[in-house]
This record gives sequence, structure tokens and C-alpha cells, in this order.
Amino acid sequence: MHSQLPAPSFSEPQAPTSASALAQALDRNEAARDSVERSGAELVMINAVLKQEIPDGLQVGDVVYALERTDELEVKIIDIAQELAEVNEVLAQEIEQRVDLERELVQTRAALASAQNSADKN
Repeated sequence: MHSQLPAPSFSEPQAPTSASALAQALDRNEAARDSVERSGAELVMINAVLKQEIPDGLQVGDVVYALERTDELEVKIIDIAQELAEVNEVLAQEIEQRVDLERELVQTRAALASAQNSADKN
């Protein structure tokens, strides 16, 4: 005589761990992107003010270097913000895929439990 194993119990799924971790990463990444974009906009404004307020004849040495560096940083910040936006898109797609897969897993588990219950009744 063989003993039957108890049917596995399937409770309602909790918030998906992997998807929620990705969602948290996405939220943090979006916040970082927003911060970078605000910093870039502020840098553009500061650079424009400095260029207007300091006459060309006085833009020498360290001032010229500082203005050139702010121009370079503007470009770099814009590039970083774009990279963050692209990463956010990939994360959002991954989250969507994982949510779909986890939904399918829940449905498959429910179907399995139903089939096991039906088999046990027979």
C-alpha cells in the first residue's frame, strides 16, 4: 500500500519578489534620471548666466576653463540622462515580462491543483 502525498496548497500569490525588486530598481533609476535632468537644466542656466555676466575680455584662465568644463558637463549629463531613460525602458519591459510569467505560473498551479483534486476524487 502506498501513501498519498498531500496535495500542495496554493495560496494567493504574494507580490512577485523578482518583479517588485525590478520595480523598485526602476523607481530608483527614474528618480536618478529626474535628478540628473534637473541638474543638467540647472547647469545650463548657470553656464548661460556666467557667459552673459562675465565679459569676453575677462573670461581668461580658470574662468575660461570653468566655462568650457560646464559646456562639457552639460553634454555628459544629457548623455547620462538618456542612458538612464534607456535602462528604465529595459527594466519596464523586464517587469512586464516577469509579471506575465508569474501570472501564467499562478494559472498553471491552479490548473494543477484542480487536476490533482479531480484525480483524488476519482
